[in-house]
Amino acid sequence: MAKDGKAATEKVPAVANPLSEKPTEIASNINYHAQFNPHFSPFKFEPEQAFFGTAESVRDRLIKQWNETFLHYHKVDPKQTYYLSMEYLQGRALTNAIGNLNIQDAYAEALNKLGHELEEIVEQEKDAALGNGGLGRLASCFLDSMATLNLPAWGYGLRYKYGLFKQRITKQGQEEIAEDWLEKFSPWEVVRHDIVFPVRFFGRVEVNPDGSRKWVGGEVMQALAYDVPIPGYKTKNTISLRLWEAKACAEDFNLFQFNDGQYDSAAKLHSGAQQICAVLYPGDATENGKLLRLKQQFFLCSASLQDIILRFKERRSGKGSWQWSEFPSKVAVQLNDTHPTLAIPELMRLLMDDEGLGWDEAWDVTTRTIAYTNHTVLPEALEKWSQPVMWKLLPRHMEIIEEIDKRFLAMINATHPDLEHKLPSMRILDHNSQKPVVRMANLCVVSAHTVNGVAQLHSDILKAELFADYVSIWPSKFQNKTNGITPRRWLRFCSPELSNIITKWLKTDLWVTNLDLLSGLRKFADNADFQNEWASAKMANKQRLAQYILRVTGVSIDPNSLFDIQVKRIHEYKRQLLNILGAIYRYKKLKEMSPEQRKNTTPRTVMIGGKAFATYTNAKRIVKLVNDVGEVVNSDPEVNSYLKVVFVPNYNVSVAEMLIPGSELSQHISTAGMEASGTSNMKFALNGCLIIGTLDGANVEIREEIGEENFFLFGARADEVPRLRKERENGLFKPDPRFEEAKQYIRSGAFGSYDYNPLLDSLEGNSGYGRGDYFLVGHDFPSYMDAQAKIDEAYKDRKRWLKMSILSTAGCGKFSSDRTITQYAKEIWNIEECRVP
Repeated sequence: MAKDGKAATEKVPAVANPLSEKPTEIASNINYHAQFNPHFSPFKFEPEQAFFGTAESVRDRLIKQWNETFLHYHKVDPKQTYYLSMEYLQGRALTNAIGNLNIQDAYAEALNKLGHELEEIVEQEKDAALGNGGLGRLASCFLDSMATLNLPAWGYGLRYKYGLFKQRITKQGQEEIAEDWLEKFSPWEVVRHDIVFPVRFFGRVEVNPDGSRKWVGGEVMQALAYDVPIPGYKTKNTISLRLWEAKACAEDFNLFQFNDGQYDSAAKLHSGAQQICAVLYPGDATENGKLLRLKQQFFLCSASLQDIILRFKERRSGKGSWQWSEFPSKVAVQLNDTHPTLAIPELMRLLMDDEGLGWDEAWDVTTRTIAYTNHTVLPEALEKWSQPVMWKLLPRHMEIIEEIDKRFLAMINATHPDLEHKLPSMRILDHNSQKPVVRMANLCVVSAHTVNGVAQLHSDILKAELFADYVSIWPSKFQNKTNGITPRRWLRFCSPELSNIITKWLKTDLWVTNLDLLSGLRKFADNADFQNEWASAKMANKQRLAQYILRVTGVSIDPNSLFDIQVKRIHEYKRQLLNILGAIYRYKKLKEMSPEQRKNTTPRTVMIGGKAFATYTNAKRIVKLVNDVGEVVNSDPEVNSYLKVVFVPNYNVSVAEMLIPGSELSQHISTAGMEASGTSNMKFALNGCLIIGTLDGANVEIREEIGEENFFLFGARADEVPRLRKERENGLFKPDPRFEEAKQYIRSGAFGSYDYNPLLDSLEGNSGYGRGDYFLVGHDFPSYMDAQAKIDEAYKDRKRWLKMSILSTAGCGKFSSDRTITQYAKEIWNIEECRVP
């Protein structure tokens, strides 16, 4: 337990030592922040105060590096990349910052002098609630790699006050409550009061006598910048994640109305501004919800582009004469999925209406600047916005989109008459009389200079299916950039025991920035000493995880059982339902066995975690089912030493940093052809966890790299899925008796009285909305159960399992985000290292 913090601080002088590396002086600097940045009453120095003081002390150092980085960029004036993303899943910043700055030991010692343990202080930090799933975590891994590789780059996002939601599990299943990460404040962000841009909504377009156009009227919000420093690993370069907050001005507050008692209308613009950055992905079932989401997307694009253009002009101002045609040689803009698509018409508008360029010149600049990453082939995730809603909110942008569409049609008619019959599906505007929409993915493909998928299989599907017609026009526009993860957060910092063993046996820690060096572990895969060290590191992580699970769920799990984990967004295509049906079947069989037979089984702890979108009913039913099954299984004395089922609540980055190092088997079991890439599969494999999975997304490449004998494969292949769905529709599917047995067991009421029929009905019938087992759970169930039986056998052979685990880590070199970002930099952005001397 920590010593009395207050008594300890009295012995340490409160003196500013912003850049010291000596523990005594660091302790003084932490104490200085606690006393002279008084966020709390002066008589306390409990873990919370210690955390804020520590974070501000680390921030001193980051700010110095940050300023040096930007000064250096200003001098060198390199081409820079601006990454636009609706979400960033940053995770805790303290461990990452002191790790990247290489000052963990000094900070641990300094906190000891102040009566605290570093481990306990780190726990005080709340995860920044700026993202949801893989898309947002990928963006954060990319920022870490950009900084580590000394690339001149910025991230742009929105500063959500309440995030997506915090998940609470009750008897009713999942409940959503607002995240409280900003309830006090974030010590990592620096508000830039001098960086404010106006963002307009609604209004009308005025045509000037000379034919030029101007968007006027409507309502104008202010975008205020908050910057978060992103340090590279063992480098001075520290880049920025710039988050926008929406504000209204004092003059927008109507004092007359307020004094007249009309309080709501007096502050109408102020409350409108607060809504923009309140929540990530607000529900869009209503017209208001759709408007708010569109406002968020435009707000991000407009503020970011105004900022980028201003910076470009400031750098040119001292250089004599310059041309707008130089813009793409200094600026690369990457759209992370379709959410920031409005950057395309907004850049056109700023160049034409504010800077006076003609269409052709503006179009040339825009198309050479913007690139687009596609993250999904799911039709519901390819955004389509209602034309009436867009005309209402963004009248000038709709004019520009209409013109892009018109010119695209003319170009096809002139140069590719063979494609004329495909135009209805290729064009940007869908003029369906019932529901006219703007197809954002089509707008991106037509306007961007490069379009990339995020795993080889995904990029092949984009070229062969989703965007096949565009490929015939622009064959060189399409690329693959297989995702990666940062080895800093996802191995070096989250599993120090395993990292230290890797460093010891490789005789170098250079693998942290050159992950290919992990292949050197292959030669030790059979070495008994190495295997024993590996096993003890894995066991330490499993014990830590077991303590965590006990603390947050009250369930006691056995670290000697096989830890089997599936954590990701709850979605029918990710097939958490297949996982829990498998666990239900396993439970039923255990119940039917004699005590002697049970002793020959492999004990297993099944953990499932993730958030179900608030309005996604079937996903929420799956969460409820997992919890109901856990309730019954875990309290069944006959089987609970052979099987436990745990739902891990409120999955986020910090929870992942516990689960992933402690895992031994991980499930990546989406219907083939539906997961663009996946990145948690990479994190698990890197931590020596074996995968049971389908040939989907990056699983395909992981299996190639680690060896197919070290991967538990099952299920239909992507190219078989359409045929299997067709056969199902024609009534040709014969369900496996085990599948029927598992469903029947739920229907028997074994797991309580909740009505699971609507969920099970989705697996029944041959077709129809919400029926017909679109995600092939029934088809893949038998091969899934067979693969699980192989896993039970493999786990019994300890030496074999350890060897597979080691070979899994050894084969993960390719899956570093450093490799991914190096490829983006060379093949899409055309930017180069700009290292701070």
